[in-house]
Amino acid sequence: MSSLAAFAPADHTARAVLVDTPGMHLQYTHAPAPLAHLRILMGVENRLGRTIPDEVALLLVSLRFHRKTAMKRAFVTGASGFLGAVLVRRLIAEDVHVAVLQRGRDPGRRLRGWLDRIEILPATKASPESLRAGLLSWKPDTVFHLGWGGVGSSHRNDALLQFANVEHAVQLATLCVKCGVEHFVGAGSQAEYGPRTGEIFETECPAPTTMYGAAKLSAGILTERLCELGGVKHSWLRLFSAYGPDDNPDWMIPSLIRQLGKGERPALTKGEQLWDYLYVDDAAAAFAAAAKARARGLYNLGSGAAIPLRGLIERIRDSINPSLELGFGEIPYRPDQVMHLRANIDKLKANAAWAPETPLETGLSATIDWFHSAHD
Repeated sequence: MSSLAAFAPADHTARAVLVDTPGMHLQYTHAPAPLAHLRILMGVENRLGRTIPDEVALLLVSLRFHRKTAMKRAFVTGASGFLGAVLVRRLIAEDVHVAVLQRGRDPGRRLRGWLDRIEILPATKASPESLRAGLLSWKPDTVFHLGWGGVGSSHRNDALLQFANVEHAVQLATLCVKCGVEHFVGAGSQAEYGPRTGEIFETECPAPTTMYGAAKLSAGILTERLCELGGVKHSWLRLFSAYGPDDNPDWMIPSLIRQLGKGERPALTKGEQLWDYLYVDDAAAAFAAAAKARARGLYNLGSGAAIPLRGLIERIRDSINPSLELGFGEIPYRPDQVMHLRANIDKLKANAAWAPETPLETGLSATIDWFHSAHD
């Protein structure tokens, strides 16, 4: 014997569902949403017909939210990127079946050694809907959205490019709802907060100063709403600064290693910034942990410690050649220069049973060794 109480007012907006069955008692509430919209998002119009009662549609959404299954099949966008490739390798090591998005002919240098362990799902930028058949066939329970164009400084205020990133995120979240995905895990950014002067908590009001930060913030909000309405769990991890082997050579740490390795004198700011750096393996572990725990919500992702940038630079120099000169103060600070970047990671540690494991010395040593070695 089971009972269902659905509180749906006359305007047909869903507000709450109470389910009481043997061994299960759960209540689901969300912001008002038209039942017809919920049906379309979930795909129940196509699967079950238009005669499905409102109470049943609400129950199906509720059950999606409260189910918690082990992560077995994952789909990853941005898999050829710095963090994405490390995440793919970690998921494979944890016996998760992995499919990746490919928009060109080549899956990318970072994935070449793993092609026999992953599934390729092709799609075109012009038609994200072309991915739908692949997702329906692959049936992932978890989708990691790490793909993002224009992350470099030269594109961070390219409004059209950043807007396209938001569109792609929204389209993917919509596909997740239609294809029965259980959990959407997206990569946000500390740029969503804008400049801060102390430890940053998830409860702080975002104030991005770049198009990139504004786009990340928009994508996080819109995908969360889509997933909430469609019964898909949603996690948004705001990554602060990751580093490690095979990082983008234009970022500060790889660029510094490359210049010092050539015996050059790098031009630098005064180095007074306090910065939160997280080793890439720990960052990938956090995404995997959030998915395994089915941890819904917004999370900061960093090391939780702010270190003086000048000291970090000197440490790298000393590991390569202590006699080399450093050009501190030769580059002025940007008008919107972030001087203090530190993530409070207590929420992620508590909800995903995750914590950084790689000491800075170990991570820097591995990074320096990688960039000093020969690679294809």
